[in-house]
Amino acid sequence: MRTLVVGAALLTTAGLAAAADLPASPYYAPAPYTAYSWAGPYLGADVGYQWGWISYNQTRPHGVAGGLEGGYNWQRQHLVYGLEADIQASGATDTFAPWQFSNPWFGTLRGRVGYAANNVLFYGTAGLAFGDVRGQNALTTQDVVTLGLAAGVGVEVGLTPHLSAKAEWLFMDFANNYFAATGTNNGLTANLVRMGVNYRF
Repeated sequence: MRTLVVGAALLTTAGLAAAADLPASPYYAPAPYTAYSWAGPYLGADVGYQWGWISYNQTRPHGVAGGLEGGYNWQRQHLVYGLEADIQASGATDTFAPWQFSNPWFGTLRGRVGYAANNVLFYGTAGLAFGDVRGQNALTTQDVVTLGLAAGVGVEVGLTPHLSAKAEWLFMDFANNYFAATGTNNGLTANLVRMGVNYRF
């Protein structure tokens, strides 16, 4: 009996030693979490509401605006930066006494920089604005294509890997120009609140 016990103990010890010499089973770490990618080109459309005022005049143009936009983003972890351009048709107009001012179309070319919390992007934007400011009275109509500045903030949400939706506020300030309808220099300052969708390629 003692011989059997000693033999079993020796076999067990030998088995444990042999098991210790075996190569360890490979360990596969779980795949890293892949964050939403904002990098690359995109195209989209937007619609919103524009309201503002004409300098040295009592008119306050306001109305619906909408159009197309496109841009390109670069991304480094949570930092997203890029360029965006848009072109808009606008129904913003107002009449006061003999004068009427409107903003039939405008566009912007802006830089964007923001913080990406996975599929939610918070960003600021600033750049150039350009557009048509139209001034008229009963005798004359004058269109002036003018330059200005644009700046604002927004939030964009990735709905799918290729589709996103955004809400944005822009402030635009167009330079003063001489208008025969008023006999003085007038410029447009406007706010724009809009929503849009973008397709990412």
